Amino acid sequence: MSEPTYLRDEPFTELTVIEVPATPAAVVEAREVHMSDLPELFDSTFSGLFPVLSEAGLEPAGPAFALYTRQPSETVDLQVGAPTSTGLTNAQPIAGGHIVIPAELPGGSMAVRSHLGGYDGLGESWAQLLKDAMAAGHRPGLPFIELYVTEPSPEADPADMRTDLFLTLE
Repeated sequence: MSEPTYLRDEPFTELTVIEVPATPAAVVEAREVHMSDLPELFDSTFSGLFPVLSEAGLEPAGPAFALYTRQPSETVDLQVGAPTSTGLTNAQPIAGGHIVIPAELPGGSMAVRSHLGGYDGLGESWAQLLKDAMAAGHRPGLPFIELYVTEPSPEADPADMRTDLFLTLE
């Protein structure tokens, strides 16, 4: 059996509960971000993050992610980043006034399902994952994570995109 991990080749087509290890990461932390400002945050973070990792001699160890630390309302608190094979050792400024800091994807028990399609359908997929996890007797907690398995690009067909949704279980 292989080592547990956040990433697998095939999509999670139904509610699946897995145990994942804590994984080093490099992130930009943002608080009270309005939903309409998320695309700008993601774009500025990802355009600055990967050069910082390269300069530090670190390789991404998986797809980019967003880790939400509280339930969304009009605003969200989150970390946007990428897992790394070893940890970033110090904070690094990037464009947009952001700072890349060392962090980690949390380890533990997670309910997971893949969202196939554009980002506009993520809310519905999250609602279904939450409903299914509770119906199966699980107690969802925080944080929750979106792992962007398919790298977005202007040429990409949204129908071909995959985002794995991870819901922490208490």
